[in-house]
Amino acid sequence: SAAGVLVCLLEYPRSKRKKGSTMERCGQKYMTAVVKLFGPLTRNYYIRAILHAALAVPAGFLLSTILGTVCLGIASGIYLLAAVRGEEWRPIEQKPRERPQMGGTFKQPPSNPPPRPPADARKKQPAEVGG
Repeated sequence: SAAGVLVCLLEYPRSKRKKGSTMERCGQKYMTAVVKLFGPLTRNYYIRAILHAALAVPAGFLLSTILGTVCLGIASGIYLLAAVRGEEWRPIEQKPRERPQMGGTFKQPPSNPPPRPPADARKKQPAEVGG
């Protein structure tokens, strides 16, 4: 039970992606502060892989917790693969929003006129009268 709470607290905050944007989970900023507090113990994926593997061992002795053991084992393998690739957990930092400058938002009108067809193409063609 305590191991499940520990895993949930560790896994809830999402890590920042290297490319693109990452959506924060609801209330993640509070959990991010807790995960950041423990520093390299929670950021390093090698440590997370070892922790998940260690938590899977006692759960493997009971038939009722064998599914949880399998899930923790798979998570341990995924973290180990990510650690080998050089990944680590990074917090999502909120960037301060810049207020737009009123003078800088207006653009200059175009200096060249829009392209127009040649003069003879603009003349109306007389409608043919059928008779």
